[in-house]
Amino acid sequence: MTTLLLLRHGLTTLTGSALAGRAPGVFLDERGRAQAARVAERLADIPLDAIVSSPLERCQETAAPVAAGRALEVVTDERFIECGYGDWTGRPLAELAKEPLWQVVQAHPSAAVFPGGEALAEVQHRAVRAVRDWNARLGEKATYLVCSHGDVIKAIVADAMGLHLDQFQRVTADPASLTIIQYTPIRPFLLKLNETGNIALPQQGSADKDGGENLTGSDAAVGGGAGTT
Repeated sequence: MTTLLLLRHGLTTLTGSALAGRAPGVFLDERGRAQAARVAERLADIPLDAIVSSPLERCQETAAPVAAGRALEVVTDERFIECGYGDWTGRPLAELAKEPLWQVVQAHPSAAVFPGGEALAEVQHRAVRAVRDWNARLGEKATYLVCSHGDVIKAIVADAMGLHLDQFQRVTADPASLTIIQYTPIRPFLLKLNETGNIALPQQGSADKDGGENLTGSDAAVGGGAGTT
């Protein structure tokens, strides 16, 4: 059995308010750095065979404290990079929610192709392929961590649960959350989902306190939400 720990990057100044996408220079803010430190503490006693990260700065910064003190370096894998949102990159979520494509992303994400960017189906294909490759490389007794992005993690989880990509908006991956999947020769098992150590539920239909906006009370934020802490 190969155990995969999926870690979403910590908070940035754009998380939950604008679509950072692959824009360079988006770093963790003070809250995100504190989240990364807490995650490292929670994982300190868990042996890891590899620590893998998206190339984007916010993921590298989140993974670095986990690697500190271990005989491991953070390995960058481009296949775990954020979705290529193309022309949507950097735009406020409240503005994007008025675009016709927004509803496609919500209801039929397998058909969503971002203007000048990537299809969500392509995101899932590359990310799941990367997981399978790392599983084979590390072996059946390995435990490893991948630090990536909300939509990427949700797509991997959907695959592990046997869900069509059109159901992936039912999955949540908050900033600095951990999701654990165990891969066996027969099937994957989802052991933990969106574990943050905080079980407080957000107020229904309200804006969250980190600046993220609950756009209609039911829509999933593209790129992942801002969490509850």
